[in-house]
Amino acid sequence: MLFNSFIFLIFFPLVCVLYFIIPHKYRWLFLLLASYYFYMNWNPVYAVLIFGSTFITYACSLLLEKYKDNRKRKRIYLTISLIINFGILFLFKYFNFLNDSIFQILEVMNIRWDVPNLDILLPVGISFYTFQAVGYTIDVYRGDVKAEKHLGIYALFISFFPQLVAGPIERSKNLLPQFRDIHNIDFNRISAGLKIMLWGYFMKLVVADRLSIYVDAVYNNVDNHNGFSFILATIFFSIQIYCDFAGYSLIAIGTAKIMGFDLMTNFNRPYFALSIKDFWKRWHISLSTWFKDYFYIPLGGNKVSSTRHKFNLFLTFFVSGIWHGANYTFVVWGGLHGVYQVFGILKDRYLPKFKTIKGIEILITFILVAFAWIFFRANTISDAYIIISKIFSTPGSLFINQTTLGYSFIGIALLFLKDIKDEYNLNIKFSTSRFAIKRYSYYILMISIILLFGVFDSGQFIYFQF
Repeated sequence: MLFNSFIFLIFFPLVCVLYFIIPHKYRWLFLLLASYYFYMNWNPVYAVLIFGSTFITYACSLLLEKYKDNRKRKRIYLTISLIINFGILFLFKYFNFLNDSIFQILEVMNIRWDVPNLDILLPVGISFYTFQAVGYTIDVYRGDVKAEKHLGIYALFISFFPQLVAGPIERSKNLLPQFRDIHNIDFNRISAGLKIMLWGYFMKLVVADRLSIYVDAVYNNVDNHNGFSFILATIFFSIQIYCDFAGYSLIAIGTAKIMGFDLMTNFNRPYFALSIKDFWKRWHISLSTWFKDYFYIPLGGNKVSSTRHKFNLFLTFFVSGIWHGANYTFVVWGGLHGVYQVFGILKDRYLPKFKTIKGIEILITFILVAFAWIFFRANTISDAYIIISKIFSTPGSLFINQTTLGYSFIGIALLFLKDIKDEYNLNIKFSTSRFAIKRYSYYILMISIILLFGVFDSGQFIYFQF
């Protein structure tokens, strides 16, 4: 079920009303059923996979706690959980990619490889709920949290519908205890949640989906476009993916808040970052902190030699690229960000006094991020090569779609003004103004903009494919 679908506009209000009517002791069961219904709208079979991941991590975590003083057994149960969960993820997401890669390599060597690809679809959100489940298991292994004894509440933690298919990837310490809290109707929370959702829908429908029309037209026809078109399409995609993913996160955070739950912030105006390091403190925060806590630090983090530190940093981003998808484009994208990070360390070491104007630092960071997005968005590595080649050698004429460009620039301008206000804490209030006429004028204006300029084709969120 998509947040930007008609069925969700019926589903969510109904869930909210029933949630507050149902006695507290049964709410977990109602939310669990609602979450599974939400997920099964894509494919009922997917429920088997998410329940399998849930049960395995639940059982292993109970055993981890039971034998918390037995280091050997703990390692065995943690290993079992990791192998099964990542094994399922590999099977559905990476098997065909690896199989094709082996075939191509052996074909060059004239060696026959007859292993067939699997005829399976990638379950929506499998990377997200797998990481959430694995993170919980590791937390129990480390003793950071106690194992959840209630299978139903733990299953709800893994499947909670607002953040199930594209995050934020929640931590057990934050979300699990909230399912035991008593949530009464709070009109302030409802108001705050609706405001967050409204901006999320603006980002998705008015900005992201409008920009995707131009981006898809250019990136899906690389032979028919030139450098200037690719530059504009790349800038547009940089904004599109931000608004698409951050928009989803805001809608998720808003829906959860209305029901009384607090999800973690996932984006913090990433294109105001002063460096690549700063960018990753602002972009997809739930994933970047997950990799930091469960991958980078266990590798040794920065508490090792300088060479090993750089390797750990590069490897973390390289693996992050693989997490995003089974395509060499994502591998290059992740590796490129790893290289950026290593060069950032070298810059800080050898040019510690090198300072520039803040605006220039923001611009340089955006250019580096946008360049990497070329690989992320390109359909193939060869397409990415053609795009980059044309940017630097064949500027040509700009592809113009007047309707799309006009509406796109309106959305971008409003987005930019809002982010500037929030980034620099400008005392300009609309939705939080103490004057009712100002607040309601803002609501009416935003709803009107969404209805007038939004794209209502129920376009899938980009990160659903991951």
